[in-house]
Amino acid sequence: MAPLPGLLLLLVIVIPIAVLVAIAAKKRRKDLAAWAAANGFRFRPEKDRSLDDRLPGFSCLHQGRSRYGYNFIEGERDGRGVLAFDYHYVTGSGKHQQTHVFSALVLETRLPLKPLFIRPEGFLDKVTEFFGMDDIDFESVEFSRKFYVKSSDKRWAFDVIHQKTMEFLLAHPRHTIEFQGRWVLVRRGEAKFPPPEFGEALTVAEGILERLPESMLKELRKS
Repeated sequence: MAPLPGLLLLLVIVIPIAVLVAIAAKKRRKDLAAWAAANGFRFRPEKDRSLDDRLPGFSCLHQGRSRYGYNFIEGERDGRGVLAFDYHYVTGSGKHQQTHVFSALVLETRLPLKPLFIRPEGFLDKVTEFFGMDDIDFESVEFSRKFYVKSSDKRWAFDVIHQKTMEFLLAHPRHTIEFQGRWVLVRRGEAKFPPPEFGEALTVAEGILERLPESMLKELRKS
């Protein structure tokens, strides 16, 4: 059993931190609710542990354990379903246990999209490229240098990410974008969005869809 002074010291440290965390969480809920209302969406703070089942294709929702979404922002934009949220999961155990939290926005497209993964390129990507495990390269050297792109169908990736889409993504370089099924997911690594950044994530998702070639859209709508 720890000596009483040690317990008191622990309480002096832990309790203020817990209070500050609770205050910050309450403020975030208030700010997100205000942003949602101002932009025509609904806000729901409750935890939902079924998100990984509802969106089965996204690997970022299937990591670790104790997985759940919360702080949901829901609604529609131009006939497309919008779902944004904070996401929690835990990895490791004991001294190596880590809690991860990130924000994401998912836009329903009503189109059968092929899998596609786009994110800012990092140092490790350059290392793996050196050993021949590279991603998809594009004619734009600047785009290929700044983004890591993966898809089982290279032709699909080239058709989606044409010159105008590359220019758009270069103007919004911080986000990770993933196509799965009828959904587009946008996040920024494992970062939590400040409320206005949910709007930026929505702009990114809509911007990519708006730039899909008309010939591609016609084929997708037939499927």
